[in-house]
Amino acid sequence: MYVETEWDPRDPTGEMDFVASLIADTGVPTVAVAQAWLDRADAAAVLEAHASRPFVRSVRHKPRANARATDRTPGGMTDVAWREGYKRLGSLGLRFDLQTPWWHLAEATELATDFPNTQIVVNHTGLPSDRSPDGIAGWQQAMAQLAQCPNVAVKISGLGQAGQPWTVAANRPIVLTTLDLFGVNRCMFASNFPVDRICADFSTIYGGFQAIVANFTATEQDALFADNARRIYAIEDTHA
Repeated sequence: MYVETEWDPRDPTGEMDFVASLIADTGVPTVAVAQAWLDRADAAAVLEAHASRPFVRSVRHKPRANARATDRTPGGMTDVAWREGYKRLGSLGLRFDLQTPWWHLAEATELATDFPNTQIVVNHTGLPSDRSPDGIAGWQQAMAQLAQCPNVAVKISGLGQAGQPWTVAANRPIVLTTLDLFGVNRCMFASNFPVDRICADFSTIYGGFQAIVANFTATEQDALFADNARRIYAIEDTHA
C-alpha cells in the first residue's frame, strides 16, 4: 500500500499519476491512499478523479488541529466546508485515513456517527505522543469513545518518541490497550517508514509488534499483520 506523501498540495491527482506509473512498471503498490483537500473548492473533482482509479481505496487530509490538548478551539473536522467534502466519500466508495492528535478524536467520533457508511482508519494509533500519566489517560479516554463507532479501524503505527529508541517495553501498553478497545478485527500493524527510521529500523519495530502479540492465536496474528488490511482496504492478493 502506498500512502500519500503530500508531495505537492497543489496537485493531489498528480501524485496518483506517479503511483499509476509505478504500478504499470512494477506491479506495485497494489492499492493507494490519495491526498484530497476536503475543504477546497475543487474537492468534488479531485475526489471523483481519485475514485475513478481502480487502485485508490482511501483519501487522507489531515484536518486542522490544535497544538496541545489544553487548547479547546474546534478543529478542522467541524468546518462546514470540510464536512461537505467528507460526505462525498461514501457515495464514491472511498475510505478516509484520519491523522489527528487524540484530543480531536471526539470530533472524529461525531464524524463517524454522522456518516456511518464511510470507513475511517485512524492513523498512527491516535498519536499518543505524550506518555505522561495524564497524556495516556486522555488518549485512552478519547480512543475508547471512538471505539464505540463500528465504522472505525486503527493502524497501529507511528509509536516512535523523539530522542528515544523504539522498545517493546515502551510501546506494549499502547498496543495492547488499542487492541483491547477496538478488538483484533479492527486493528492492523502498519509501517510509518521512512519517518520512523529516526527511532528504529523496520525489523526492530515489526519484531516488537511480533513480540507483543506472541501469545495471540495464529489467526489473530494473521489478521493484525495482513488479513485485516486486505479486508478493510479491499486488497486483492496478487500472489495467490
